[in-house]
Order: sequence, then structure tokens, then C-alpha cells
Amino acid sequence: MGEPTLAYLFPAMAIFKAEDASGEAAALLNNMRVYGTCVLTCMATVVFVGVKYVNKFALVFLGCVILSILAIYAGVIKSAFDPPNFPICLLGNRTLSRHGFDVCAKLAWEGNETVTTRLWGLFCSSRFLNATCDEYFTRNNVTEIQGIPGAASGLIKENLWSSYLTKGVIVERRGMPSVGLADGTPVDMDHPYVFSDMTSYFTLLVGIYFPSVTGIMAGSNRSGDLRDAQKSIPTGTILAIATTSAVYISSVVLFGACIEGVVLRDKFGEAVNGNLVVGTLAWPSPWVIVIGSFFSTCGAGLQSLTGAPRLLQAISRDGIVPFLQVFGHGKANGEPTWALLLTACICEIGILIASLDEVAPILSMFFLMCYMFVNLACAVQTLLRTPNWRPRFRYYHWTLSFLGMSLCLALMFICSWYYALVAMLIAGLIYKYIEYRGAEKEWGDGIRGLSLSAARYALLRLEEGPPHTKNWRPQLLVLVRVDQDQNVVHPQLLSLTSQLKAGKGLTIVGSVLEGTFLDNHPQAQRAEESIRRLMEAEKVKGFCQVVISSNLRDGVSHLIQSGGLGGLQHNTVLVGWPRNWRQKEDHQTWRNFIELVRETTAGHLALLVTKNVSMFPGNPERFSEGSIDVWWIVHDGGMLMLLPFLLRHHKVWRKCKMRIFTVAQMDDNSIQMKKDLTTFLYHLRITAEVEVVEMHESDISAYTYEKTLVMEQRSQILKQMHLTKNEREREIQSITDESRGSIRRKNPANTRLRLNVPEETAGDSEEKPEEEVQLIHDQSAPSCPSSSPSPGEEPEREGEADPEKVHLTWTKDKSVAEKNKGPSPVSSEGIKDFFSMKPEWENLNQSNVRRMHTAVRLNEVIVKKSRDAKLVLLNMPGPPRNRNGDENYMEFLEVLTEHLDRVMLVRGGGREVITIYS
Repeated sequence: MGEPTLAYLFPAMAIFKAEDASGEAAALLNNMRVYGTCVLTCMATVVFVGVKYVNKFALVFLGCVILSILAIYAGVIKSAFDPPNFPICLLGNRTLSRHGFDVCAKLAWEGNETVTTRLWGLFCSSRFLNATCDEYFTRNNVTEIQGIPGAASGLIKENLWSSYLTKGVIVERRGMPSVGLADGTPVDMDHPYVFSDMTSYFTLLVGIYFPSVTGIMAGSNRSGDLRDAQKSIPTGTILAIATTSAVYISSVVLFGACIEGVVLRDKFGEAVNGNLVVGTLAWPSPWVIVIGSFFSTCGAGLQSLTGAPRLLQAISRDGIVPFLQVFGHGKANGEPTWALLLTACICEIGILIASLDEVAPILSMFFLMCYMFVNLACAVQTLLRTPNWRPRFRYYHWTLSFLGMSLCLALMFICSWYYALVAMLIAGLIYKYIEYRGAEKEWGDGIRGLSLSAARYALLRLEEGPPHTKNWRPQLLVLVRVDQDQNVVHPQLLSLTSQLKAGKGLTIVGSVLEGTFLDNHPQAQRAEESIRRLMEAEKVKGFCQVVISSNLRDGVSHLIQSGGLGGLQHNTVLVGWPRNWRQKEDHQTWRNFIELVRETTAGHLALLVTKNVSMFPGNPERFSEGSIDVWWIVHDGGMLMLLPFLLRHHKVWRKCKMRIFTVAQMDDNSIQMKKDLTTFLYHLRITAEVEVVEMHESDISAYTYEKTLVMEQRSQILKQMHLTKNEREREIQSITDESRGSIRRKNPANTRLRLNVPEETAGDSEEKPEEEVQLIHDQSAPSCPSSSPSPGEEPEREGEADPEKVHLTWTKDKSVAEKNKGPSPVSSEGIKDFFSMKPEWENLNQSNVRRMHTAVRLNEVIVKKSRDAKLVLLNMPGPPRNRNGDENYMEFLEVLTEHLDRVMLVRGGGREVITIYS
């Protein structure tokens, strides 16, 4: 607006004057900054007072614009038979600036004398005829042609093709005779030529031109003020596009047919002495164009200051961008006061830049991006067949929106690829901020619908075949327990989950509540919310599922069977070791655990059991040294190898080295086994230390028999669980009396050798022999003194137990000597005491003795090698086929893992999870 005001309406109002031609452009920009700010203040005041005044002015502005367009068409028609006098001066084929001379000639006649002109003085050293002149000036003639030859001149053929210029070159006319200079001859920039002020090309011109066609969205921006927006916006937008396209395209063609190309490329009108070219072409007067341009810019400015604040206010009130909510406030009548202030400030930035060539590409980027996202939203909603997407326009098709989106995206990069990248980066940051902090509205999110369709497509593709081993990753079903307040009992289990998720994949955190769905639905919701908060705190990306069932066993079974969806299902179950499983009152806990082991085996799922989970590190902790020890007893598909690899990707375990132990018998080639295992790890691309541990065929120790004895005594008591409480107490008392009668005659000191009880109870061992003490502990104590601490309890190390504990070894020599002696197997009075206990050692189940012997011996080796390890992983034996031995199975696992702080028992799912093939 400042340019028509200062250049054509009131040139005397210029505050900054140019001392020479070089400073004229800078003075004009400074004047536009001052007067542009003043005009912007006036327009913002008008909009602030009320939009009704803008609507009244809009008709006046529209009338002026229509009159200006009609005047241009009338001038084009008139130029066909009566072109206006609009001369331009050429030296050779070079366009000359009119600022320094008035007569387009080298010489002039004054009376009978030939004199030089002012043009001569601009190219020669003096005004005399013998002066030294510029070589190009001497060789070429000066010609004056009409800048607007008219529509009938046939100029359209010459202007039909492109002629882009680089910055600093002279604007030359095609087809004019010119005597050129030698190659490399510099051009004197002080000569009055018309120079190109910028390098032009098609995409740059598109970026500059595009903001002039953005008015088609003005109606959409003011949809709140329309009486019937659903009807008015489609009709008005299509008519606006058709009208403006017809006007702009016809104007381009008519200008090319009427106006010389050198004049069209003369940006500041230097060749025509600064006159308005379109005004000269128009009929009946140039003032129609000047006034029409002034009011057109006023109208466009008022429309922008009216529509943009309302759009910003609507966004702010929707809460889409939280930090913009302050701009949702306004006057009592709903006028967007704060939004108008922000819009005016943004407009002021453009005025201070004061260069349309610099501002236009920036505006084009954001307008194009706005249109691109509008088209994208329409196309996505149509392709997704969203029920709420019901366009009223009858002739709409999604291909139109997709084509519009593609054109907008292409134009962004065609106009300015670096501006396009910056604009898309800003849009991406805004979107992520909205996604992170924005409020959900009733119209939803199109990207969410697209994600749902993509997820559906991906799930259907997963159903086409089983996953390949190279695509295998632990997709965890984490079983957690919640307390009465619906809080997770062991949060460390979720910490371990996040540490294992370096392999990505699926995570489902499940929990079971006992009861009925109708009665316990609120508790399930609270538990689910609590688990989600903990998952967010531990940075576990996944889903939460709380099941209400009549009993825990069925609930866990339902989770294992129904967790996940389609091909996106869990393949690994992570669970904690059952607490207090040795208590008689809580016998169902370990029974549920063994059923869980059986169900995962039947479902071909891998099983991870963490023992002493309360001692596992949290995510903030860091191990500066140590090792992760893998005891690879049997091949499990590579699960034991993969878990340390995944853990070491997390910061907690990153500095821990990996060690792999495998067990060999005496007749195995240990050296070859180590070599083969090292080669296997090399092909797996896993770095680890390898050690082969040889286990000798040693004798079965008295400690093994005592462990088996304790285990079978517990089995006898557990078989009485179906009795009533009184019957159970009488049964326990009968076993106790029988044991007391058989042992009371023995030496109490020797009897006390195998009692793993606190020192204060050792003095009463005559009245409480081993069997009685064991029964009392089974009945009342939270756990057997010889057991490892349960998760969440204070760990109690067995290595710090009674120092009088003795391990008696049953050697081969002793066995032969006792057989030769006759029926009495042992001569030592203390050992006779043990053999006299019921059930006697000779009558023990020899299969249990062998299993217990293996557990004891393997535990001794593991404790010896991995006592200081940060984590021990070892194969988990399968449960017995006969359910009568379930309680023995738990005891075997307990003995196998005692004296170890952090243990993870791993049971493979029956398939390969890691391969040596690249």
C-alpha cells in the first residue's frame, strides 16, 4: 500500500530523500516502512472497532477493484486501434533509464548547429563532439520505440517465450540490431542502463505471484460469520477460483500482447520515467488503476486482519495448541482482541522487511502448506471411509484432493526448497507439540484414523505366515500383581521390562483380580490406571490389560491365551518367582505357578522367571562393572544368548560383560566344547567369555539326603490339606509324636548337626528334634529357614547360617565297609540318628535323590563361579508329568538357585529365536 501512495498518489510526502540514483531504492523502502506502519495501525483500529465497518467498506473496495479490472480490459481494446504514447529509449538493443536525460538522441539541432544532448554527456568525457565516448555508445545507434504498441502489433509472438535474467545484467530487447563488444569487456555500471535487480526464474516468480491468489480462502476463514457456511463456502470458493483464474490468466496474456518485453522486465519503471505501465494502458485514466490499487490493497489488508484473528481465536478456544489459549479471549461481543494484536505484530514484521520479493516466498510456503494439509485431510478422511466424513458437495472425489496436495507439495519445493524444509520442520514441531500437549476434540484426529487403518492392514499381513527367526524379538506378556490399593507390588519387574525392550516389539502388562466383573470393574479401572502410570514412569511402551476372574489360575490362563491381537501376540511371558510358596496356607501360589509353566510350554511360549526381583536394578541405576553370567545347560533356541545381548543395550547393563558357562562330564572333550562354543558365538556375532565347567561324578552327600528328606516330609503334610483344620492338626501332631519317639533316645548333640535354625532354638533341640522343627516352620513361619528370600523380603543368606552345619559325604569306601559289616549301615552314632528318622533314608525315592543331587551339585558350581555376577541366567527345568511331584519340583528349583542374588530362570518356547545365518 505504501508503494502506490508514495510513488503515484503523494510523492511529496516522502520522508527519506535519495541523494543519487543508487540510494533511491533504499529511500523508497524506508518510506514504505514508515507509512506502512501508519496504515497498518489505522486498519487494525478499524477492525478493532468492529467488523461491521469492514463489511461496509468491503463493497466500496470491491467496486473499485472491478472498475480497475474493467479499465484494463477497455485499455487493451483501445490499444488495438489507438495505442498510447509510451516511448522508451534503446542504445543498440540495450534499454536506457530516463532519469538522466530527456531527449532520446545523441545529437540535437539548435538552429543550424549540431549540439550534443544530455545522453551524450552520460557516455562521453565531455559535451563536445571530439570527446572520448564509450565504445558501445559510439558503435550503436539510439532508437526510440513505443513501450505499449497495442494488442494488434503481433507482440505476443515475441513475448510468448521465457526470458529470465540474472542479477546485474542489462535489460535488452530481442530483434534489435546491436554491435557487440569484444568478449570479456566489462560494463560500466554508472551508465544509464536498466539493470536487472535480481536473478529471476520460473519457480521464484511462482513464489512471488502465489500470495495474490490466496484470497480464495477468505470466505472459509470467516465461516463463523456466514449464515449457511455449508452452502456458501463451496459455492463461493469455486466462484472465487474461477473468477480470479480467468482475470489473472487473461491479464498475463493481454499484457504480453500489448507491452514490450523490456518494459515488462523493468521492475522499477526506469525506462518509462517511473510511470505506471498498467495505468498508461488502462482507459480512460491512469488514476482509475492508482485508486483501484490503493483500495484493493486496503481491502485485502482489512480482510486479512478480519479473518486471520478469528481463525487464530478458534484454534485457541479449541485448545489445540495450549500456549495459544491466551489469544482465545476477546471483547464481550466475541471480537478477537488479543488475536488481532498478534496478527498486527506479524504484519508489522513483513512491513519492516519492506521487500515483497523477500516476503512473498515465505508467505507462499505457509499458504501452500495450509492448502496441502486441507487437501490431505479431505483425502485421508475419504480413503478411510470415516462415518463422520459426509461432504455435502456432490461432485467431490478424493483424487482431486490428492492432486491438490501433490501440487502444493511440489510447488513448495519448486519455489524454494530450503524455505519448504524450514516450513515443514515448523509444522512438524507444532504437530508433535499438539500431539503431546493438545486437547482431544470431538472431531478427532485424521492421523489416528490413518494409524488405525495402517495397523489393521499390518495385522492382516502378519496373519499370512509365521514370523521368520531373523524377525523374532521378545514380545512380552508381563504378569504383575497388585495390592489392595491397586498398586503394583513389584515395580522392578517393569524396570526389567524396559531394560529388555532394546529389541522393541510388543509389551503387554497384565494383571488378574479375583471376583466378578460387575462388582470389581471400578477396581480394575484403578488398577489399569495405576499400571499405566508405572509404565509411563518406567518408559515401558506397550499396553495394559486387567482381567477379572473367579480365581487367579483361570485369569492368568485367559491372559496367556487371549493377550495380543492376531499376529501381534506375545511370545514370551515374564513373571516373578512366587513368594512364600513354602507356607501351607499359601500352597495354591506355587500350584498356580507350575500350571503357568505348563501352559506356556503347551502354548510354545518362552518363560522368564525372575527370582529376588526386589534386588533387580531400577532404570536410574548403573553398573560400572560386573558380568552377566549365562549357564547354558541345554539348548533352548538361543534364548539364553539373546537376553544378555538385549540387556546390554540398556544403560543399566551396558558396562557388564557377558560370560557363558556350559557343563561337561568327565568323558567329554572340554577343550573341543569350548572351541565349538566360541565358534558358535562368533557366528552369532555375540561377544562373550566362554568357560566349560567339568562336574565330577561325586558321591551323594548327606546334605542331599537331608534336602530330599525335608522335601518328602513336606509332601506328606501337603497331602493332608484336604482334611479339616482339626484333623490336620491331629495328623501333624501324630507325625510329630512318632518322630519325637524315634529320636528322643539319640544323642541330642548329633541330632543338632543338620538343624538349620537360629541359634536361640538350638538349645531346645532335645524337645524339638529336626522333624518337629521342620513341621513347626512349615506351619507358622513365612518361609523355611533354608530357603532363599522371597521377593520384597529382606534377603537372608544361607552362607551365614549355623557354623555347626556339617556336610557328610557318602563315599564309595564307606559304602563298601558298611556292606561288609552287616545290617548296620553306619557305625557313627550321629549318622545312625539320621538313618533312624522316619521316613528312613533307605526308603527315600531314589529318583528324587538323584534330582536333588544334581540341583545341589549344580548350585555349588554356579555359586562358586557366579557369586559376584550382577545377574545369573540359567535354563529352567520342565515340570514333572505327574502332578504328584509338583511340590518336589519347586524344591528342586529353590535348591538350584539358592545363595544367588539376582537369578533369571529361562525356559525356551520350543523354537529357534536366533540364527547364525546372516
